[in-house]
Amino acid sequence: MASDWVDFRAVKQTVSMEMVLSHYGIALRRVFSSRLRGRCPLPMHSSNESSQSFAVETNKNAWACQSDSCAGARSGRIGGNVLDFVAAMEGCSIREAALKLHRWFALRSADRVGDPAWLISTDKKKSVPEAGHSGTAIGECNVENKPLRFELTGIDHSHPYLATRGISRETAKTFGIGAFSGRGLMSGRVVVPIHDHAGELVAYAGRSLKGEKPRYLFPCGFRKSQVLFNLHRLADCGRHSPVIVVEGFFDCLKIHEAGFPSVVALMGTALSGVQQKLLEDHFSSVVILLDGDEPGRAASSTIGDQLIHKLFVRIVDAPAGLQPDQLSVHDIKLLLRGIART
Repeated sequence: MASDWVDFRAVKQTVSMEMVLSHYGIALRRVFSSRLRGRCPLPMHSSNESSQSFAVETNKNAWACQSDSCAGARSGRIGGNVLDFVAAMEGCSIREAALKLHRWFALRSADRVGDPAWLISTDKKKSVPEAGHSGTAIGECNVENKPLRFELTGIDHSHPYLATRGISRETAKTFGIGAFSGRGLMSGRVVVPIHDHAGELVAYAGRSLKGEKPRYLFPCGFRKSQVLFNLHRLADCGRHSPVIVVEGFFDCLKIHEAGFPSVVALMGTALSGVQQKLLEDHFSSVVILLDGDEPGRAASSTIGDQLIHKLFVRIVDAPAGLQPDQLSVHDIKLLLRGIART
């Protein structure tokens, strides 16, 4: 910021703890309507016994960690406000924390604490996975994914892991994926930005690099069933160009790498009602290319039956036991020969 003046009160009124947790990729479980709980994310937390010691009171916009080791490292302070949290996470002063929040969230006077876009879970009728669990579609829920108001920075698009998956730096940059070494739940993982059909960034998924469980992490409350990964990039492809439908992120990346940019990923094997409508609204024909295992074959047939009434459907079988991302570019081109490259 150009000025040295910082309005601490305005920052605390504008930025909620849930916004900051989302910025760091920290997922907590909701135990009451206004309370979140989970593992303490603070770098000074050293206790292995108090694994669920961190709590956030959303109605007070305050947090606390009951671990003696954590409080001891903060001169006995159990918790604090959003500025105290960022200062502890970043190892900086309160003023520096306020400046970071201004920069991260591009604060405006119209912003409000507790904006629903930042709620970790607003659906009280459905259970959500706890922190550290892989995300799964939670039924045919019509609650939309809210746009994020931040972007992760310092993503390494040239990490060696991507090359082992056959993904070039150019493709990684196009999709915004790469290794993330910052703080938070996604630290040490390859992060994949997920946008809705309008191009709004709604989530990051994190892929483990060294076999950590779960293999993929999704934010609590994120609904895969509401999104087709990569759809927002296909606006210029034209309705009459076929779209290739695959299961996973790396399937999508590899198909793109092979010269077929009109490709979307389900992020699973099920086609939700929302995803079906997105396909019907944007395309006239689809090519279904799921994994070459028994679940993939069964899902291809089911999805074909869902779409056949309104779209021209072609099912392409991947080689038995293989996923599209495990194929060479040459093999993908052979498999998709005759498919238009938009």
